Amino acid sequence: MTDDIVLRPGETRGYLGLGSNLGDRRAQLQAAVDGLGRHGVRVLASSALYDTDPVGEVLDQPSFLNACVRIATALDPEGLLAACKAVERDQGRVTDPSSPDYVRHGPRPVDVDLLLLGDAAYRSERLTLPHREVTSRRFVLIPLLDLDMGLTLPDGTRLADSLAVLPLDEGVRRAGDPLDVPA
Repeated sequence: MTDDIVLRPGETRGYLGLGSNLGDRRAQLQAAVDGLGRHGVRVLASSALYDTDPVGEVLDQPSFLNACVRIATALDPEGLLAACKAVERDQGRVTDPSSPDYVRHGPRPVDVDLLLLGDAAYRSERLTLPHREVTSRRFVLIPLLDLDMGLTLPDGTRLADSLAVLPLDEGVRRAGDPLDVPA
């Protein structure tokens, strides 16, 4: 599904992954969508919501509610990453590794990941685009493909093809309708 919203001059289309496994998970994701607008990011569309099993370093934690959103922004990649991290902090996520409350990949009120921005790859010390896990996580690919089944990476890789080769053992279950996006 593609949207018919026209990009404004200077804007680039992108995709963010959202996740939450603490508190009212849907409300946390909705607050992230609402908060992005205060940081120079227009949310154009939301995928359905998916309940997903934890993956990675910390498996003993509650399941996540995940979604992806299509965005438009005039921010460059580093500015967009800063906006994503500001939204996380605004919602109480501890992002400072020196904090005693920080747990890498642990439970969190919200996670806002920059997945894709425009048609070019980008790499810095803090950021790699496309996101390095975008083709290897079902909980990312399924909601991304909700937004656009024809989505490709800058190198031409079709995300639907990436999903087709992933094992089916990563639990991803449809859990709700899309988040509300500004009109």
